[in-house]
Amino acid sequence: MTSRLAGLLAPLALLSLIPAATYAREPIATNAIVSAADPRAAQAGQDILRQGGSATDAAIAMMLTLNVVEPHNSGIGGGGFLMHHDGTTGVLESIDGREEAPSAARPDRFMGPDGKPLTFRDAWPGGYSVGVPGNLRLAWDAHKKWGKLPWATLFQPAIHAAEDGFEVRQRLDTAMKAVAPIWADFPEIQKYFWIDGKPAPMGTMLKNPPLAALFKRIAAEGPDAFYTGEQARIISKTVTEAPKNPVPMTEADLAAYKAKPRKPVCGKYRVYTICGMGPVSAGGVTVLEILGMVERFPLATWGKDDARSWHVIGEAMQLAYADRDTWLGDPDFVANPISGMIDPAYLKQRSSLIRLNKALNAYKPGTPPGAQPRTASLPQPESGTSHFVAVDKNGDIAAWTSTIESFFGSQLVANGVILNNELTDFSFTPEKNGAPVANRVEPGKRPLSSMSPTIVYDEKGMPIFTVGAAGGRTITMQVAKALIAHLDWGLSAQDSIAHGLIFFNGDGIVLEQGTSLEAMKAPLEKLGHRVSIGRMGLKANAAERMADGHWVGAADPRSPGVSLQE
Repeated sequence: MTSRLAGLLAPLALLSLIPAATYAREPIATNAIVSAADPRAAQAGQDILRQGGSATDAAIAMMLTLNVVEPHNSGIGGGGFLMHHDGTTGVLESIDGREEAPSAARPDRFMGPDGKPLTFRDAWPGGYSVGVPGNLRLAWDAHKKWGKLPWATLFQPAIHAAEDGFEVRQRLDTAMKAVAPIWADFPEIQKYFWIDGKPAPMGTMLKNPPLAALFKRIAAEGPDAFYTGEQARIISKTVTEAPKNPVPMTEADLAAYKAKPRKPVCGKYRVYTICGMGPVSAGGVTVLEILGMVERFPLATWGKDDARSWHVIGEAMQLAYADRDTWLGDPDFVANPISGMIDPAYLKQRSSLIRLNKALNAYKPGTPPGAQPRTASLPQPESGTSHFVAVDKNGDIAAWTSTIESFFGSQLVANGVILNNELTDFSFTPEKNGAPVANRVEPGKRPLSSMSPTIVYDEKGMPIFTVGAAGGRTITMQVAKALIAHLDWGLSAQDSIAHGLIFFNGDGIVLEQGTSLEAMKAPLEKLGHRVSIGRMGLKANAAERMADGHWVGAADPRSPGVSLQE
């Protein structure tokens, strides 16, 4: 680790973070890799690396290609978070490209005329849910800092796919069938994905000429071709005159959008340093809370097949999520007690609630040092997200999670671009018990996110592992599980993300169906947990550094994703 990385983390020294030190330089990559949730996107990233592109260049090309071939999950109509490690300087940085509430948004946006919050189904499709997209500004800012190839070069794989056509595969087929019942109200999106009055069947070759043309303009002119001019007018008109839930979004809202550099949130777990996104992502803090609470338990000794491991992981998960839903929000609007939430003394106190012989079954938020009075928000469902990672031969790492929120976002299409429904990540109820909810809607505010791109450093400060996921509120838990599986149980990156997941709902613990975790049901029930077995929409991507400096990518077997080497 270089002194620059240490300097970045030094302000958090009280949290037992990386000490200020300089380590001997050594090659930190002998090859380059990409991993994405669709092989066509991974191929785009690999092609960019082969042309001499950086990890950031490859990640941008993958984001743009995913926009075409995985339109139900991510793209420039949504937003994302990027974690970047510089292999030359050792500096770790992150960029927040999260969507932003337009100027017309008010705290009561999702409250019905009866004074009660709307159902998710009523709030999701149409204009209410659309935030100002951030992915393109994120990409532009990242390219200015870390890009090598010309900006226009990064668009070529996506333009090719949009112009020449892309095949409907299983994930897209499943997503179209899931939302088909509500598309009767959205004739514009039908033009892109329906044939003869129903979703295009698997194997169909679809094209998106307007998106290809827009990509060409953005490639030539930069992001202003999206945030101003004709495209801004089209987006504004699409939202303001939406067939369902029309609401103003102005051209000024789009022109004013900026991606924001954020300080990564880092903390120690055993001998490792775990670094993730800070708010407006809840991912980094929540992962560190989970790890901090389980650290006192001998997970490595117990192993992955011992119910005690999953009991303490499940308890820590629910305690951490209770804190997440209470204390975190857009840092430009609310104070986030990050230092208090990941303070070792506070985590020791929270961990002391976990008993080996009995489940808590009631998971209330704690009061971390520095916290202001606040009430918890109610989470909403999420499903449309994608994570991808690139490592180049310079040792740069780009870990990017991108989303439009639910399948096909708001169901609104603006000149080939599917617009997000990210504002449903806000709490629908702005106040509880007379106190403002941290994650309520406000103009210019960014909704709390589960996205958790993460980079892990060893005791010498060398990056050794990176992981991120898709799957709504399960994202953070997928990442925490992968970290425990890799760092405690010694599983490969591939096996770590493939391992079954434990999560929770209003009825108790949920164990992933069809995995080894099903065997944990009976022993966990004996401890007092309410346990069900269920399917989960999971999708993770990762990479690990081997002892010889060689990087190996990993893609979730639940998805069609792949990792490729250059």
